[in-house]
Amino acid sequence: MIIVKSPREIEKIRVSGRIVAETLALIKEAVQPGVSTLELDTIAAKNLKKHGATSPFLGYPNSHNRKKPFPGVVCASVNDEIVHGVPNKRPLKEGDIVTIDCGAKYQGWIADSAWTFAVGNVDAEAQRLLDVTEDALYKTIAAAIIGNRTGDVAWATQSVVEAAGYNVIRDHVSHGVGRNLHEDPQILNYGRPGRGLKLRKGLTIALEPMVLVGDYETMLLPDEWTVASSDGKLTAHFEHTIAITENGPEILTKL
Repeated sequence: MIIVKSPREIEKIRVSGRIVAETLALIKEAVQPGVSTLELDTIAAKNLKKHGATSPFLGYPNSHNRKKPFPGVVCASVNDEIVHGVPNKRPLKEGDIVTIDCGAKYQGWIADSAWTFAVGNVDAEAQRLLDVTEDALYKTIAAAIIGNRTGDVAWATQSVVEAAGYNVIRDHVSHGVGRNLHEDPQILNYGRPGRGLKLRKGLTIALEPMVLVGDYETMLLPDEWTVASSDGKLTAHFEHTIAITENGPEILTKL
């Protein structure tokens, strides 16, 4: 079911989005060799609590194992891990890249954003992946205008990524967000222009290109949450929550 938000409701999501953006900014400052993703998770937990917000990820049900809800405040995915990484005590190393996916629920409204950070100095391949994926995010956002369709948005992602020689993920999607973390519409990272649901004013969507250096096939790791590339090659993931307005897409997850 498509849920269109009023201007007042979008402003509430924007408040949650600012909390997310601030949290990611704090994490960016803390990312360095020797820091664990569990420490980054603690930083997020403290900042959400400071604002009276909660994590929509913590305790999220597992579609593979009902007894293993998500244990982290954020998702922390390193190198070949693309999404849903479980924070742990493993220290980050110089040259790693780490994706932190963060959400905030404040006064009943949710915003969601992700960023892939370089740990110290990274090699040219890793930096190019980060640059291409971030570019794909903003090109995807630019396509999310009234009258376009979900296929136009998906194609914006796919065209940027594949032109760079990379692949987009096939098994995970961008999604509506608001009262719930995952709402309709779902938008693939690949598609055909002119196809799919027509976008309209008041939709709020978490757009999230997920990019793989190698093949698009992925695998679920033994923790039953973390999704990684099947070939062990690098991945990156950038995400903003946006609102579709008469004046174009507005990013809600920024300071």
